[in-house]
Amino acid sequence: MDSVTLASPWMWVAFTGFVVGLLVLDLLVFHKEAHEVRFREALFWSIVWVALALVFNAVVWAAWGPVKGLEFLTGYLLEKSLSVDNLFVFLVVFSYFGVPPSLQHRVLFWGILGALAMRALFIVAGAALLQAFDWVLYVFGAFLVFTGVKLAFQKDESVHPERNLALRLFRRVFPVVPDYRGDRFFVREAGARVGGAGRCFATPLTLVLVVIEATDVVFAVDSIPAIFAVTRDTFIVYTSNIFAILGLRALFFLLAGTLRRFVYLRHGLAVVLGFIGVKMLVSECCHISIAVSLAVVSGILAAAIAASLWKTRGPT
Repeated sequence: MDSVTLASPWMWVAFTGFVVGLLVLDLLVFHKEAHEVRFREALFWSIVWVALALVFNAVVWAAWGPVKGLEFLTGYLLEKSLSVDNLFVFLVVFSYFGVPPSLQHRVLFWGILGALAMRALFIVAGAALLQAFDWVLYVFGAFLVFTGVKLAFQKDESVHPERNLALRLFRRVFPVVPDYRGDRFFVREAGARVGGAGRCFATPLTLVLVVIEATDVVFAVDSIPAIFAVTRDTFIVYTSNIFAILGLRALFFLLAGTLRRFVYLRHGLAVVLGFIGVKMLVSECCHISIAVSLAVVSGILAAAIAASLWKTRGPT
């Protein structure tokens, strides 16, 4: 696989500027006022984010040919599917902290913004390692196979936000007020004076953000190595990751009421991780084309979703 991107520096700058522009519009125009995101709004934005990704995919296909186009599409589908685990965490964290529905979109905005920055760092580090040491590819492959096996056989485990290390460290540094203060992450309490100024307190909304950011680091450890099995073109890795994450908020609000129905999705993701890991391990002696990878990944996910919906169908 190619280890050097075909994109020029201005393409990186232009794409990043485009994404920043979308986020600014999202925060300052479309979601300026905190409000509960309803199903129809979530459906609309889910369609918008997927459409933008497919339009970009068409641009990649036209500019660099079908191979790069399929690499982007496969990477996007892979990252989108692996990020579904984030949605379950969002659901648990919001329930644990009692986040009002009107504030959920705002905290996810900042959480995903942080995730974008962290994913960029992981991608740069992963690309540098692969460029310097070819054997790292096999380490990534073995890790993905191990993760897939572990995911397939582990029992359903509850998420315990109170055990999150980042959250415990944060609580030691910052005092926290017991209740939400609108959409503010920090407040100054007039009754606690330090040097004549009100002391700064974090709100529970900040705790939610800390847990979401810390959890995404764990998920990135799986997803970033996986996409390097699809392509070594860092621009394709970067853009497919960004588009997959950008649509997470809308997807969460779209599926929040039905997430529990996807009982076999975890098993499907385990098989996907195993397949990607094996693809990495046998890459020197057996080349698996991008088209085959796309067919396998999409087929596994479709089967897992269909089986889940059939298993949890209501009485007829």
